[in-house]
Amino acid sequence: MNGTIDIASVGMVTSVGLNAPASCAAMRARLDGFRETRFTGARGEPLIGAPVPLPRDWVGERRIAHLAAGAISEALSGARIAGEHTALILCLAEESRSGRPVRDASRLLRKIAEIVEIAPHVKSRIINYGRPSGHVALEQARRLISSGQVVNVVITGVDSYLTSRTVRYYLDQSRLMTKFNPNGFIPGEAAAAVLCTKPGQGPLTLLGLGLAREPAAIYNKQDIPLRGDGMTAAYGIALRESRFEMIGIGYRISDLIGEQYWFKQTALASLRQTRGHVEFQDLWSPGESIGNIGAAVVPTMIGMAFTAARKGYAAGNPVLIEASNDEGACGVAIVASRLN
Repeated sequence: MNGTIDIASVGMVTSVGLNAPASCAAMRARLDGFRETRFTGARGEPLIGAPVPLPRDWVGERRIAHLAAGAISEALSGARIAGEHTALILCLAEESRSGRPVRDASRLLRKIAEIVEIAPHVKSRIINYGRPSGHVALEQARRLISSGQVVNVVITGVDSYLTSRTVRYYLDQSRLMTKFNPNGFIPGEAAAAVLCTKPGQGPLTLLGLGLAREPAAIYNKQDIPLRGDGMTAAYGIALRESRFEMIGIGYRISDLIGEQYWFKQTALASLRQTRGHVEFQDLWSPGESIGNIGAAVVPTMIGMAFTAARKGYAAGNPVLIEASNDEGACGVAIVASRLN
């Protein structure tokens, strides 16, 4: 184990709210940000997406930068710390993903720092694993904090599937939800940030973290049947590190985006790690309200757990947070609240 860290504050910019309290309230109420977009499906029908209603019609990297800056500003103001003493870990889409909204990640990092008006920290870095990027960022954040290299780390995830090339690619792969394809996902966009700090400084504590790889990835060329080996392994690592068993987990939050593959994966992992009788264990997913938000999803899910604990509506304690990507990378984090 590489030491524990606390989550001191969170920030969000989503299709259902321009801050964390609004976004979490909307998701709790089962509201969604789905609406017709400027894109069309394979048969010319309007494509449903979950765009963020920003006050200005920014596009491209400028839009991504403002999404991220909004989430970071909220997280920093929530903890009232000096941004110049904080390292930033930026979570982005996979470099290989068609239509990735960021061309130059280093330039984006500088642009975000300029908007937020903080100087880029020497320990700031970029992670390009898509949805599970936040789990990799948690691992790096706790190494930086436990080693004393930094006092605070802001993990920020920002992503958008609402680009022309991305939409065209996933339509060609029959992976977007349309009137004629129920087994697909709704493309969305969002940004979320979590402020990580030393133990004892925040209401939410990271207890365990597991990273693994699934051999039967959704695009695996060998056509290996899905057994959930990767996610099961990630569950096991996180559970052992946290010293919990599956029956002790209060509830789960997953990056389920709507396709059957991901539901099967999380069900297999949960079943294979469960021993003995288990009471009802709730399963939350931001995808129900804001679609597939890619690299923003892990900070968003942490923000959901953080807000639920503070507002007193959490479905249990601790909470298991999971995510995976199309290439088979799997991540699991177990966090516990001291407020319950």
